[in-house]
Amino acid sequence: MEAHEGMSLLREGVPLLGAALLFVLLFRRFGLGATLGYLVAGAVVGPQVLGIVGGAESKMGIAELGITLLLFLVGLELSPTRLWRMKHDIFGFGLLQVALCGAALVGVVYLPTGFSLAAAIALGLPLALSSTAQVLPMLQSAGRLRTPFGERAFSILLFQDLSIVPLITIVTALSRNPADAAGPPGWLLGLYTVLAIVGLTLAGRFLLRPLFRLIGVLGEREMFVFAGLFTVIASAGVMEALGLSTALGAFIAGTMLADSPYRHELEADVEPFRSILLGLFFLAVGMMLDLHAIADRPLFVLGLAVALIVTKASVITGLALAFRMRWRQALALGLLLSQGGEFGFVLFAEARDAFLIAPEAASIFGAVVTLSMATTPFLMMFTRRIRAEPKREVDDLEEPKEDGASAIVVGYGRFGQSVAQMLIANGISVGIVDTDPEMIETAGSFGMKVYYGDGTRMDVLRRAGAADAQLLLFCHDRDDLDAEKLDSIHNAWPEAAIFVRAYDRRSVIRIDGAPVAGVFREVRESAIAMARAALSNVGVDESELDDTESAFREHDRKRLRAQIDAGDLHAGSEEMFRHGNGENLREGCG
Repeated sequence: MEAHEGMSLLREGVPLLGAALLFVLLFRRFGLGATLGYLVAGAVVGPQVLGIVGGAESKMGIAELGITLLLFLVGLELSPTRLWRMKHDIFGFGLLQVALCGAALVGVVYLPTGFSLAAAIALGLPLALSSTAQVLPMLQSAGRLRTPFGERAFSILLFQDLSIVPLITIVTALSRNPADAAGPPGWLLGLYTVLAIVGLTLAGRFLLRPLFRLIGVLGEREMFVFAGLFTVIASAGVMEALGLSTALGAFIAGTMLADSPYRHELEADVEPFRSILLGLFFLAVGMMLDLHAIADRPLFVLGLAVALIVTKASVITGLALAFRMRWRQALALGLLLSQGGEFGFVLFAEARDAFLIAPEAASIFGAVVTLSMATTPFLMMFTRRIRAEPKREVDDLEEPKEDGASAIVVGYGRFGQSVAQMLIANGISVGIVDTDPEMIETAGSFGMKVYYGDGTRMDVLRRAGAADAQLLLFCHDRDDLDAEKLDSIHNAWPEAAIFVRAYDRRSVIRIDGAPVAGVFREVRESAIAMARAALSNVGVDESELDDTESAFREHDRKRLRAQIDAGDLHAGSEEMFRHGNGENLREGCG
């Protein structure tokens, strides 16, 4: 029986993944987004269209890990420092958007449909959330993510992610467990939720951080994957044992570690699992959509989708105008965030499990969200001319804002500390990555924020913000960089200038030809400074010291060039710095 199920899973996996590949590539090609592609692929190969793949419910158990990991990564993004920096847009604009759109959409659902007020709340509030998975790629592809417009849109999405906690709590508190289910009343589940959040937060501070520090000390990097997945699943399991939302448990697990130095490493390690399982989640959602229920009421679904888009676009545009955005940008923001989002599927499932809505209603409103997501690219496309700012004279153009440079310093030892401090002293914002837990804790005691991670890895650099950095400075003392790796880093972020601390001249030879702005042998300058001080102490005058240093630098440069060209450390021996009587100075590898 088990072997038969295993073969069935393999047989079904081929058409399921093949359809996902086809539709995601197709939808990406037309700018409709990967999420919509997964949903349509699941619906097409599912039991209600081609019937190639069945058992969506059984796959949903595995696929829900994707949403669990997504909420974990969302939690990781919500560090207190980040929230505070963007507090006005997040807790001002974002709060008003969720509250006003939620209230308006509860009315849209309640008044014409005949749903109970509790069901209307459980359906209307999730519709206030937009699709982060769709909007952020659209902003990135348009090059607007780091503009004031993109940052405001991101702030709203960030608050929407944060609002998942109260929304799940509201649905839980409205729960209508029947008497024969022996479940606690909704208000008690709400109390359990608050207590569980407090308990998990304390566990994260006093148990998880020491665990990750121990893993860092032992140097078992692959154990971060296991520890990260354990954190997510354990938090979700605790919530499930209490009869609460597993998704909320994963979210709290992320916030527990959001301000820890291990955040970037965890994001880099968990991201591949998240992407795969999240795609499987949307495939399963597509398979579970009750297309017959939708076909029976197509005008109802279409009307709700139109009402959703019009309501959200109108409210968000009005709020943007109140926050002094120009009307064209306000309209663009309203249309960009007018769709329902992926967390609607999660909250509809919560409402269904809480006996607030029937499964058919969850399918119908899932279709409403899907249809609204499909309209966003077309709305942005068709309104492009209306939203385009009129051309202005050069003198009328707004001057660019001076945001300052940004830099990522990899390695915060004795070398990296000096580099970072000088950059910070000149007003340059610095992100620091290191692999030494003791160094991280020591830096924290001096008020410096250092993240744990291998800063030579592309995914860790990406998580640390390399796409926005003007400087990438490799100051670590490991001899692990070569020209190929540096070339890959440069190709990924060509706008960033790369500086490298080289361990010795062998390191310089190995990275020759790499697209770097500067290479600095770690002991060379200090050795020259010490030699000057020693010679000065024995009476050599300043002009002769300058001549000696210049001559040494020139001979050393020529010798290094010869070694690089020959690929041999013994090449260029004739350029070794010598005294006039022919006695060689002590040769080293510095």
